[in-house]
Amino acid sequence: MTNNHAAVTVIGLGAMGAKMAETFLAAGHPTTVWNRTPGRATHLIAAGASEAATAAEAVAASNLIVISQLDYAAMDDSLQGVDISGRVLVNLSSDSPDRLRQSSRRATERGATLITAGIMVPPPGIGQPGAYSFYSGPREALETHKPVLEALGRVDHVGTDPGLSMIYYQAMINLFCTTLVSYFYSAALLGAAGISAEQSRPYAAALLADLTDDGPMGFLKILAAEIDSGSYPGEENNLHMMAVGSEHIVQAFAQAGLDTTMPAALAALFARTDADGHGLEGFSSMIETIRKPAR
Repeated sequence: MTNNHAAVTVIGLGAMGAKMAETFLAAGHPTTVWNRTPGRATHLIAAGASEAATAAEAVAASNLIVISQLDYAAMDDSLQGVDISGRVLVNLSSDSPDRLRQSSRRATERGATLITAGIMVPPPGIGQPGAYSFYSGPREALETHKPVLEALGRVDHVGTDPGLSMIYYQAMINLFCTTLVSYFYSAALLGAAGISAEQSRPYAAALLADLTDDGPMGFLKILAAEIDSGSYPGEENNLHMMAVGSEHIVQAFAQAGLDTTMPAALAALFARTDADGHGLEGFSSMIETIRKPAR
């Protein structure tokens, strides 16, 4: 059987794992599935999957084992006592970077190879244009199974350190979540003044477009260059001015009778950066404070 139609086992049939199994089946891969809680595989069996009775049976069915569970402890529990020697485990579950490193060492001790991964789309996006995942671990093992994994989306190998995939994943999820929560706060502030989310949406969209524009004036491009160079010019827009403005934002939320948790946290970060002597530097100098956690 060629790699283009190689067999794969999927362990974990929550929304993410079930969609992965569906996607492998649709791409022509013989797919074995197993879930700790029975009864999750009915629709997959109807689509052509084979349901294993035990985790050991599931692992024995394929050289490639794709895992999508709550965390890495779930993998350890599922595979306890199972012979995984010679198998390549690709775990797309969430956990801490150090936990991934520990699991990689344990897998090696048991004769298996662990490739860690973070998938950057929700279940409906799996296998769709634009879908991708961060992978880290042994490149050779990943390359061997890349044709199968590409059914899920683009395969981005970010390094051999098993923790790197989760660092990339969590960095992007942090950006995603904090951006959206910031939007919720802004929508609430405007809503308190009788302005609908739809009325303000074009302004939010234009601001996000300015942030991500790849031209010479794109904010992210400018800030990334400043961070990498360690130079934070503030002649035109210094951090002290932003620190003062951030306090005004907190006051606006308080006066509107809204929660101030996120605006207050941002104002505190600005204040610490200002107190650390970066007041006359630019906005990006805040990264120096982030690199030195508050004691």
